[in-house]
Amino acid sequence: MPSAESHQPLRAHKRARPGPLRLLGWLFGIAVLAGAVFCAGFVWFVARLPSAEMVFTEKADGIVVLTGGASRIEDAIDLLARRRGQRLLISGVNPMTSEREIARLRPEHEKIIACCVDLDRTAINTITNATETRRWVKDRGFKSLIVVTSSYHMPRAMAELSHQLPETQLIEFPVISEQLKAGWAHGPTLRLLFTEYVKYVAAVARIQVPLFDRFFA
Repeated sequence: MPSAESHQPLRAHKRARPGPLRLLGWLFGIAVLAGAVFCAGFVWFVARLPSAEMVFTEKADGIVVLTGGASRIEDAIDLLARRRGQRLLISGVNPMTSEREIARLRPEHEKIIACCVDLDRTAINTITNATETRRWVKDRGFKSLIVVTSSYHMPRAMAELSHQLPETQLIEFPVISEQLKAGWAHGPTLRLLFTEYVKYVAAVARIQVPLFDRFFA
């Protein structure tokens, strides 16, 4: 007759294998925790977005504006005209857009636009905005940079630019869109912010994992 000791390893082995219901419970708990963290991150993301235009007194070697909505280019030209930077890079300009069309946005600053604005027609997204900005900054020898983009796009833009320019001082100039001025807690604006948050999380994750980042270098 086998001894009780001979059955002990078998019983221990069975206890070490969780049943399918317990495994599903663990997976459900992990999913709930991940969802809670993700939602808390979204609340943090929205809470840190400015809701009003800022009083800006900073200066830098250069200014970069990432093309898009919310009068970003006009605000960047105004900063250049106020001598907040030596030159302005407009990154992500449509290849069909001419210098004359840019000048029409601020005709009162036509001369400074003609002398001190560079157009980047290569960038097609925030990643390439950052790589083209890096080339421009390195070519100019700039050590500091004012970054102009919409407030909701700023976290992702700063993540990408910080990754490409770790030794450059980056100064935020967030442009407040009319949607955010009206409040974020209604359908279209909420969808816009949530989509941007997802893109921001994906960008940070990609930057933190070198294997992923190589595909976008």
